[in-house]
Amino acid sequence: MSMTLLLVQTLNGLQLGILLFLLAAGLTLVFGIMNFINLAHGSLYMMGAFIAATVFRHTGSFLLAAAAVIAGMAALGLLLDRIALARLYPREHLDQVLATFGLILFFNELTRIIWGPAPISMGLPSWLSGTIDILGVTYPLYRFLIIVVGLLVAAGCYVLIHRTRLGMLIRAGSTDRMMVGALGVNIARLNTLLFVLGAVLAGLAGLMAGPILSAQTGMGEPILILTLVVIVIGGIGSVRGAFLAALMVGLIDTLGRALLPTLLRAALPPAAANAAGPAIASMLIYVVMALVLAMRPQGLFPVKHG
Repeated sequence: MSMTLLLVQTLNGLQLGILLFLLAAGLTLVFGIMNFINLAHGSLYMMGAFIAATVFRHTGSFLLAAAAVIAGMAALGLLLDRIALARLYPREHLDQVLATFGLILFFNELTRIIWGPAPISMGLPSWLSGTIDILGVTYPLYRFLIIVVGLLVAAGCYVLIHRTRLGMLIRAGSTDRMMVGALGVNIARLNTLLFVLGAVLAGLAGLMAGPILSAQTGMGEPILILTLVVIVIGGIGSVRGAFLAALMVGLIDTLGRALLPTLLRAALPPAAANAAGPAIASMLIYVVMALVLAMRPQGLFPVKHG
């Protein structure tokens, strides 16, 4: 494999990792602090993609689509929290799993009713459809923008968690939620803020993925599985862990799909190598997760307690 192709695939892996981080950041906080299992997080990603595609098709403005996604997902997250999920926070995990699985079915049917079964493509404005030169390699500008936006969101999450009073409460809540409540902090309001933040980040991931994958019913379930793998590897409740694990998973998947077929051709016919390479690359992600669970059940970068 040439160095040019290797660099392009590395950038693609970073881009996939960034999308996974946008999903994992909010979900790991919900898991770690609220102790709430939300299987419908992927549906929020799907709704963000549909909102973005709809607004873009009517206005032709990517910036308006982004603003609509942020406002719409904040409203949807608040509505879900107040109407359905707030009652589930103190319930057993099995109740949360069953209820949020029901929300997956609800949102899938809702998108079919509103937008129909066919995927909705989302174009790009001319100022995002060009290319950029990176170390002598031509790379799509929009894919590079995804990486930049993800890094900015990661920096914003770091500042929020480690440099603000709200972040102090979040970190304290991840260590001892009951004690924080006993000190007078409104835990219900903190839960709502965390869920809304997670919904906005999931919708932002849907916005960024829309021009690449198109908005389609059921698109949230496959990426939810990868997001859960990221959280397990990184450590539940750790935003830093979610960021590093997401990049790891993205690079393993993308580079594995690019490199393994070439390596396997030394022992297999080309057709068999081309078929086996991507399958083995997908398996490697779960092998890494299994190894982490066996050696460090708390994840590679767990939240520090005490």
